[in-house]
Amino acid sequence: MGIVFPYLGEFQPTKYREKILCWMELFWTFGVIILPGIAWFVIPLELKLEYGILFYHSWNLFVAICAVPSLLLGLWLLAFPESPKFLLEHGECEKALQILVYMFVRNTGRKPEEYPCKSLIEPMRNTDRSRDKSVRSLSLRKPDELKILISEIWLHTKTLCKRPYLRNTALTCGIQFCLTTSYYTLMVWFPELFHRFDDFERMHPGVEASVCDVSPVFVGDSSFSSCDSTIDKKVYLHTVIIGLACIPTSFWLPLCVHRLGVKFFLVFSLTVAGFITVGLYFVRSSRENLILSCVFEALTSLSISTVYCVMVDLFPTNLRVMAAAMSMTFGRSGALLGNLIFGFLIDLNCIIPIVVFSAMLLISALLCWMLPTTGAAALD
Repeated sequence: MGIVFPYLGEFQPTKYREKILCWMELFWTFGVIILPGIAWFVIPLELKLEYGILFYHSWNLFVAICAVPSLLLGLWLLAFPESPKFLLEHGECEKALQILVYMFVRNTGRKPEEYPCKSLIEPMRNTDRSRDKSVRSLSLRKPDELKILISEIWLHTKTLCKRPYLRNTALTCGIQFCLTTSYYTLMVWFPELFHRFDDFERMHPGVEASVCDVSPVFVGDSSFSSCDSTIDKKVYLHTVIIGLACIPTSFWLPLCVHRLGVKFFLVFSLTVAGFITVGLYFVRSSRENLILSCVFEALTSLSISTVYCVMVDLFPTNLRVMAAAMSMTFGRSGALLGNLIFGFLIDLNCIIPIVVFSAMLLISALLCWMLPTTGAAALD
């Protein structure tokens, strides 16, 4: 996902780049809506195949269906052109020009001969162009060339950790760690919280309770000692509603990004999401939990996409993908750590994870406020 934003951004002119990247948030929203819909249709199916020690149930089918889009997209991307900006960075001006001509023909319907540009000038860099160009043709199966490739990766990593990129690298990695830790942890656990509220309200009709009140009852009750694979239909419905709640912000971002700026959206959405997380402690019903969950998802999903939009402008082409990969590594590590922390603490002292994840979102907002303004200048 982190590579898609730099790839698309390098095909766009400065005037439209930021807005087009922001429109990608809408397609994230479509995925959030469609996914629980597929689960709602597939998981309740009474599918149970057993062959020795192998078992295949409806949830296995659901996971397999989720893999299909990635496989199809992987094949489809083989037909996509390489980024002309990336090719220019590696001294392949002729290939870059061919792709620009191809884009001209597809966009205008005119003949290739009518393209006004006949040649491209290679940008001046402080790196060895011949070495950069050879890296693109290295083979992973040859130990010597693999060693060169690893050294090139290490060189780019060290470059990101030095001036003038160190500050932006630290900020983006910190933002991704704090934001992704809170987002993926809570989005994984929201269905579980829905499930607990529904069970509590069924067992104690008319009784209001907070998340911290529901959890001890859920854990201590003997009726929950066995693992039940049945999922209440309300869980699917609530997850679909959360996805639908993202539609307004998905339209708000690209329509107002030039007027308000990307930094405004990041700081605003993460600050509000931090206070929304605190609000989870004060909810007293599954309906209140659903409302806060919708607002949380709408704001944090907006932030994740917007961070990738910012990164396109923060780093030059030869470091952009490496910077995205590094920040994603911090983000995914945070998601793993967050789920472990939340799963352990929610049934021991639920106020601690709520405070921790709220603080992480507020720290992310502060780090976003420290980011430089982007979107006004052309790609480096």
